[in-house]
Amino acid sequence: MSLLTVDLASSAANQVKYLRSLPAIRERCTRVHNLAQRDKLEYFEYHAEKESEVIDFCSQIIQRDFGTDYSKIPPHSRWRHFDVGRPRVQPLIDSWKSSNPAPSDLEIAKRLIDLFLVSVLLDAGAGNQWKYTEQNGSASFTRSEGLAVASFDMFVNGFFSADAKDPFRVDAAALAKISTEKVSAAMQVTSANPMSGIEGRTGLLANLGQALQSTPEFFGDSARPGNMLDFLKTQSITTSSGKPKIHISALFTLLIEGLNSIWPPSRTQLDGVSLGDVWPCISLAASGNPKLKTKSHAAAGEDLVPFHKLTQWTTYSLVEPIEKVLGWEVEGMEDMTGLPEYRNGGLLVDFGVLTLRPGAVSSYRETPDSLPKLPPSHPAIIEWRAMTVIELDRIADGIRKKLNFPFTLAQVLESATWKGGREIAKQKRPETGGPPIEIESDGTVF
Repeated sequence: MSLLTVDLASSAANQVKYLRSLPAIRERCTRVHNLAQRDKLEYFEYHAEKESEVIDFCSQIIQRDFGTDYSKIPPHSRWRHFDVGRPRVQPLIDSWKSSNPAPSDLEIAKRLIDLFLVSVLLDAGAGNQWKYTEQNGSASFTRSEGLAVASFDMFVNGFFSADAKDPFRVDAAALAKISTEKVSAAMQVTSANPMSGIEGRTGLLANLGQALQSTPEFFGDSARPGNMLDFLKTQSITTSSGKPKIHISALFTLLIEGLNSIWPPSRTQLDGVSLGDVWPCISLAASGNPKLKTKSHAAAGEDLVPFHKLTQWTTYSLVEPIEKVLGWEVEGMEDMTGLPEYRNGGLLVDFGVLTLRPGAVSSYRETPDSLPKLPPSHPAIIEWRAMTVIELDRIADGIRKKLNFPFTLAQVLESATWKGGREIAKQKRPETGGPPIEIESDGTVF
């Protein structure tokens, strides 16, 4: 092998490692945002002057829901969705603690990790028509909350466990037996109650089972998500209080590497590695970057933008039980980004911060209310998502200044932008409450 071949292979391997890291998300999205400031995007026009309206709108939502006691704002986490309408997670924990014999705090945390992980993987957009009626028949829920309550019911009923005597777990043996029909029945999907991407969701669960089995260093011999806590403890340091402290990169990297095989094979690949939620951006390719004008292998991947939305959503969600139940400390949360999904992104489009260039997507099918409908791989969606990541940082800074409080990004996502995106969508499209750009969901991205 020549020295040149070795150098090129090394460069590609480094690019893969970089694109699967947290810092790469914000850095690559910043490149796209810089192009927007120069009006160099292919599909969107950027109107920075509209950001103040978003900041005002989101600040009013925070004050409406929390008054001035901003410290009570919880982080953005799946826990919130489980508790829609009434508390569910804490009563479940309490029931475990009152059982005989009672599980240890570590086992309780493992159960919650099991539940939260599988629920997040089922959390891609369900569409405007689907709803789930809680098994006690008390209430019906749609979208993320409906998916959360459905997966909660599935978990407590032992749907994800191969051991009838130990129902509160997720294991590879049970996931191997899951089918689209079983998932559809559990989620009440019918021709009259359709869900977008049900096959994709089922595929993710099946792939999850294989991933759990193939990476025992992360998930143990019993191939269970909660076993990641045993691995994370080996990556921790002990604080003065005697509790472990881990860096967020340890959790994120575990999820990226341990779950890499679950993503569809059609996803972007580099150097033979499937990158997951990473996509080529036409605007970057056309930006005049000298690296992108060469055909060398060393330049491969320079036009790619990583998002890792479901992995970040999982990371945000798993931090909460790790901190609440085990009392571990998690540092480095500032490396996490806002989630580039249709609620946060829709907020920007509905307020005119981002507007589609006239005729930019006219060749694609529009919905009955004249909204463009695009697949997740469409280059316009890549621009939209990249802009969303950086705009969430800018909006969060604006809210901090306006309300004079050091909100974490996770608090802003929970109390302002995600909720704000949903509320403005309902105002503008009361019939559906859907986003301003429809996504052809395959159940694995949004």
